[in-house]
Parts: sequence; C-alpha cells; structure tokens
Amino acid sequence: MWMLGPVAFALRLLSAFVQPLGSLGSSLGPLFLRLRAASSWAGGGRSRQLPGVKAPGEPPSAERHSPAPTTPTSVNYHFTRQCNYKCGFCFHTAKTSFVLPLEEARRGLWLLKEAGMEKINFSGGEPFIHDRGEYLGKLVRFCKEELRLPSVSIVSNGSLIRESWFKNYGEYLDILAISCDSFDEQVNVLIGRGQGKKNHVENLLKLRTWCRDYKVAFKINSVINRFNVEEDMKEHIQALNPVRWKVFQCLIIEGENSGEDALREAERFVISDEEFEEFLDRHKDVSCLVPESNQQMRDSYLLLDEYMRFLNCRNGRKDPSKSILDVGVEEAIKFSGFDEKMFLKRGGKYVWSKADLKLDW
Repeated sequence: MWMLGPVAFALRLLSAFVQPLGSLGSSLGPLFLRLRAASSWAGGGRSRQLPGVKAPGEPPSAERHSPAPTTPTSVNYHFTRQCNYKCGFCFHTAKTSFVLPLEEARRGLWLLKEAGMEKINFSGGEPFIHDRGEYLGKLVRFCKEELRLPSVSIVSNGSLIRESWFKNYGEYLDILAISCDSFDEQVNVLIGRGQGKKNHVENLLKLRTWCRDYKVAFKINSVINRFNVEEDMKEHIQALNPVRWKVFQCLIIEGENSGEDALREAERFVISDEEFEEFLDRHKDVSCLVPESNQQMRDSYLLLDEYMRFLNCRNGRKDPSKSILDVGVEEAIKFSGFDEKMFLKRGGKYVWSKADLKLDW
C-alpha cells in the first residue's frame, strides 16, 4: 500500500465533485487541468528540482561565485603631477600638466564616497602648486562638508603653503603630512628638496606651529635613501612630535624613476633591505614610527591619477585602469592591483580623524 501525495489526493477529491456538478464542473475544468499537470510534474515516485534549490544529498555546485567588489576605504588622489621640487627618487613625476575641472573632480569624489570611501588623501606632484592651493582647498572643504568623510588629508613638500590657507580651509583638514627626508639642509639639496634661499627644515618647523594653531594633525613622511640612510633623526622627530612618522624605503617604479621614458633616475638612491632595517633599528624607540618596505608599499595603496584612473603597480610600473568617471568605481577598481591584506597588515587603517585623535592642541 502506498499513500497518495497531496496533489494526487486533491485530484481524486475534485473528480468526485466535478462529475455530478454538471455546468459547474465546466467552470472548474481549468483548475482540474492545472492540478493534473502538477500531478504529472510531481508524480511517478520522483520529484523535480525547483530551479536554484539544492536537493538533499546533491553535491555542492561547481559554479564559482564572483568575489565581493573591493571597497575603496582609503584613496590617494594624485590630482596633479606638477611640482616645484626635483626629488631624484620621485615615483609620480610631471609627465602631464593635466588637472580635472573642479566639478568633474567633485563628481569623481562623490562616486568614491558612494562606493565606500572613508579617507581621501590629496597628493601630487605638489598639491598646493595648482591655483595657489585654492583648487585643493575647495576639494578639501567639499570632502569634509558635503561628503562628510571621516578623514581628509594632504601630502605636501610644504614650500607653497601659506597661513592664509589654514585660515580658510584648516578646519576641514584632518591631517597634513609634510615630506622631509633629512634634518641636514645640504642633504635635502642633494636629494632635490632645495628651492633657492628657502630652508626646508626651517619651513617644516613653521608648518608644525601652524598645524597646532589651526588644529590640524601633523605628520611627517621620509624616504630613506642612499643620502640619508646613516642619519639619526630621533631627536628631531621627537621634538616635532608628529602623530605619525611614515618611513618609506626608496622604491623603483619603471617609467617614473627608472627606464628609458622616465623623468628621474632613482637607481643611485636605492638602498638594500638590510640597510633599511638598520635605519629602522636605530629609530625603534620613536613611538610614532610607521615603517614601509618596498614589499609593503608597492601594492597596498589605492592610487588615483590625474584622470581618476586607478594605477596598478604589481608589475613594477604604473598601469592605469579606465577612469572612474567613465566606467564607475566598481569596474575600474578591478584593475587597481590593490592588496587589501597588505593594506591592513601595514597599518593602513588607523585613527585618521582629528576628532578621534584627541590631541592636546
């Protein structure tokens, strides 16, 4: 004996009522046919599988799911390649003079915010060189006031910054990072950070004071190279007391500071991994030190160029994606070569909003 399935039982019951009901039966005919079709679909002792539903005991599907799109949590926007310095190891050189119109740059920043950006870092070239810093100031204000980003930062050589800029835009800026590779002015000149009568170190001290006065977190970036690898910077860094001291190993990028079409020849600045480690060991007691070797640095940054294209450095050069203005962030970022694990490993995500830093101004 076997038991009727629910559909078959309903059919038999309906048949018993349809036959004596005459004209009413004809109106129930379509329902009867549908149930009969259902019985045929579900009958025969076998059940058909609903699309997309895994049957008991069925092996897992071999179909591979697409990975989740990369979130551009922290983006470095090099909106200009122009610079007033000539650092010999520069890896983002003045190969174009292009700068996006302000409204187009704002549109791109909005797209990045919609895709999950929390931190924007404006860099160059020298970001204060275009329109005497007004273009940069307007973007900084837009990102903080309109996009409400948790963190807005700038990397600059500091030579073109005026106090009036802090008065107009300082409240919208979380972090100002100043590039300083040596506290010996002659070494700075050798590297290419000299500019006539201006003293790079003296200017650094002035900028430190302005950051304190206008409540902007102060940071220092140093590239360790052949000319400063033996230097001891402990006392100077501790006296300046930055929130972070980023220490980079000099990096070779084909087409930028190495190769036939490069504007710089950085080979003479290169140091070994062992020399870099010796420098770090000499400064291990500096609490704000954040080191980055070539391995940590190369693929752990989301770099956006002057056309808002992501730059992929995985092959030792900068290969651009299509612009996010043309194809959107999700499509362009697929070609960024971004190593999110290394980004997190090197401490890429940290307390980056001045509201959370709780600094004693």
